[in-house]
Amino acid sequence: MSKSKRLLDLMMTVNRKRKFTVRELADEFQVSSRTILRDLQELGELGVPLYSEVGPHGGYQVLNERILPPIAFTEEEAVAIFFASHALRHYKYLPFKEESLSALHKFYNYMSGDVRDRIDEMKHRIDFLTPARQAEFPYLPQLLEAATGQKVLLIDYQSKGRRQQRWIQPVGIYASNGLWYCPAHCFLRDGIRLFRCDRIQSAGYDEAGPAALDLRHVHLDNMEHYSSTPPQAQQNLIGLYVELGSEGVQACEGEVWSPQLLHIRADGTGWLEGEIPGSDLGFFARFVIGLCSEATVQEPPELVAEVKRTLADMLEKYS
Repeated sequence: MSKSKRLLDLMMTVNRKRKFTVRELADEFQVSSRTILRDLQELGELGVPLYSEVGPHGGYQVLNERILPPIAFTEEEAVAIFFASHALRHYKYLPFKEESLSALHKFYNYMSGDVRDRIDEMKHRIDFLTPARQAEFPYLPQLLEAATGQKVLLIDYQSKGRRQQRWIQPVGIYASNGLWYCPAHCFLRDGIRLFRCDRIQSAGYDEAGPAALDLRHVHLDNMEHYSSTPPQAQQNLIGLYVELGSEGVQACEGEVWSPQLLHIRADGTGWLEGEIPGSDLGFFARFVIGLCSEATVQEPPELVAEVKRTLADMLEKYS
């Protein structure tokens, strides 16, 4: 094995291991301990954050801020990765805002001049827009850390003019239309609930809280199977049926709640059908009004009445 290949393999090995000894590496790479020591010194000079511990149980460790081994990208792959990160610039709040900016800066500056020129030409030709929001989301890192670490957070949550403390165990976080959301197990409601992250006024750990659940099997792709409707809401479910034109279908496709209700025909038209809590009538009334002639409410009569009342209130303002 050539020295350059051994150094590259060694870099990937020490990044993978949490702790190791010179003897272990020497045996693995079938070289002398002296050779491994020289290689580790070279890795340190290249920027791999190693430190040694003396004593009978000593050895080498890699600091938490590990670096990745060199990766060869094609020009097209490099451009794609750059713009995937570049698209995040529209989000004022990210769980890794500073890190993404730093990675983007490094990635751009280590590219060859002709690739940088190509990216500069494309910067103002392609974009991934998201609505600008005044809302603030300062606790995204804590929510993401709790989700990946299976931890319980104590949050102050404000919704509908009411503020209360909740113990939650986050499942993950996601962005939609410029807002961030956190599905989490709520210990107060004993089930998966959806929290808007800008309504979280504080978030932190408290040893007095409930023990964490094993939610490793629950994630953003399957959480709807583990969500449950509160018993009090189950008693007030109302059947919904709304006919949609093709543009109405397209508008509904952009809503996070639509997969459970939206049905699409081959000609592009469709309908909303399912059961909704009675407390959501106001929301759906405002939504279908926004669709204008692209939506026709057929059920329930309570929603028809709510649409009429909302429209009457709007007309009153202009009478």
